Amino acid sequence: MKPPKFSYLAPESVKNAIAMKQELGENARYIAGGQSLVPMMNFRVAAPSALIDLNGLTELSKVSLSSDSALNIGALTRTRRLENDPKITGAHPLLAAAARHIAHAQIRNRGTIGGSIAHADPAAELPGIVLACDAEIELQGPRGFRTVHAVDFFESVFTTALEEGELLLNIKFPRWPKDRKWGFQEVSRREGDYALVGIAAWFDLDATSSISACGLSAIGAADTPVRLTKSEAALLGSVPSLPLFEKAAAEVTADIDPFDDVHASAIYRCEVAAALAIRTLTEAWERDT
Repeated sequence: MKPPKFSYLAPESVKNAIAMKQELGENARYIAGGQSLVPMMNFRVAAPSALIDLNGLTELSKVSLSSDSALNIGALTRTRRLENDPKITGAHPLLAAAARHIAHAQIRNRGTIGGSIAHADPAAELPGIVLACDAEIELQGPRGFRTVHAVDFFESVFTTALEEGELLLNIKFPRWPKDRKWGFQEVSRREGDYALVGIAAWFDLDATSSISACGLSAIGAADTPVRLTKSEAALLGSVPSLPLFEKAAAEVTADIDPFDDVHASAIYRCEVAAALAIRTLTEAWERDT
């Protein structure tokens, strides 16, 4: 199928793009990689009156480390770069590992980190990573600049804290200690498919080899990516072990709210989420950092 007719605009700056969106109204859409929007347009699920092409805004594709060792990734950064850029893979290996699970190489060559997060598919990998890692999402719109913590960004299926006319500029990941333990696991019907369920996990150890800080999230298990706070609480203060991971996994179902669809039942997703939690935590513990 072909999309309905639309106008095409190519802004020269972020300010220009926001002004265009404000003038054209809610029927205009920003487009970057287009890996979600274009198929939706072809199937007439979305029918924007105008597309505002952000690809000329090179300032949105910068990757840098700030003075506090936080990793800043511009919204137009291609997914493929997340897995190949040494600056990213060295500063945030969990993000790089999860990116390799996203669709296929051809999709990752065009899709952007900002597009995935703004689209907010509950089964997408990148929203789960930003949530598990306490990332900050920087936005700019008609009312100015603001920062939203990942825990406050995802509101419902394909619904975020983005306000009308706002543009996602940058994602800021906190400093990643070099000895941090981490893992990512997902189950999908075929390679390149969206995850039926996925688990991201990381934890730090103190001088007594006890878990001093941790983050876990699930994708494909609710209307949004979910932070597994009860599992995190079960881990904190204890020495890593299989019984501890099993205890934490038993808490997973208290935080998720899975659904039935043509791909899997809610019961299946609950069972897989718990099993993946054990596998992911074990993978993290066994990782040679």
